[in-house]
Amino acid sequence: MGSGNWIVDNLNSALGTWSEKLAEIWTLLSTSPENFKGGGVWTVILNINEGLKAIGYALLVIFFVMGVVKTCGSFTELKKPEQVLKCFVRFALAEAAVSHGMELMTALFTVGQGMVTTIMDASGLTALSTAALPDEMVAIIEDVGFLESIPLWAITLLGSLFIWVLSLVMILTVYSRFFKLYMATAIAPVPLASFAGQPSSSIGIAFLKSYAAICMEGCVIVLACVIFSAFASAPPALSDTSLAAATIVWNYVGEITFNMLVLVGAIKMSDRLIRELMGLG
Repeated sequence: MGSGNWIVDNLNSALGTWSEKLAEIWTLLSTSPENFKGGGVWTVILNINEGLKAIGYALLVIFFVMGVVKTCGSFTELKKPEQVLKCFVRFALAEAAVSHGMELMTALFTVGQGMVTTIMDASGLTALSTAALPDEMVAIIEDVGFLESIPLWAITLLGSLFIWVLSLVMILTVYSRFFKLYMATAIAPVPLASFAGQPSSSIGIAFLKSYAAICMEGCVIVLACVIFSAFASAPPALSDTSLAAATIVWNYVGEITFNMLVLVGAIKMSDRLIRELMGLG
């Protein structure tokens, strides 16, 4: 229910939107692709993955032949039993990777999701704290006269707009992680077929490392949210109450939006941080 003061209600509305997006992120981080949006998208991805297996099998043969040509200097080497066995084992493993690529992708995500769950449980947080204006700030704003409230309107509009934009950027970043998971899972048979040839196997290795990095992005995101929650548990202190109301509100809004900007920046850089840690550049 509104307080009856436009400035207070507008700021509380922006902070409420921020809290809703944080709560949604907390839920998304513990959601598997199979259950995301009721599982309808996952069903489509499974169908695409199954359809691309035919292309994967065709590429399997091509990569295998290319690998044999490049690794064997002559057909004489190919007549050696150990060389034939080596080629056969590589082809069989690559064929298994293409056939059971979905199980491999699911196993990698399960490991990443287990790390996210462990971090959540270790943090002791069941949900992220809700942001709201402190009572002292509400009292200061409500005691301001009409003329003095004019600069507060400008501060409120600017601060609220900034908070709304940060909320959208933050939630879009988390949603994009699911899109990357879906797209990588859908095309998995194609890069996994590269394991059939030794020269082309680097393509498959890079793909698996990239997929693992996407799965582990959730760890960085949940860590950023946990750290922000620790900051948010102690709201910004009010500045000297002898200052003008507009200055007090400006200092408060500036500090809280700075904290939000730090969280959004950490979430935006989660993929870059993981890729650097895993040596993906």
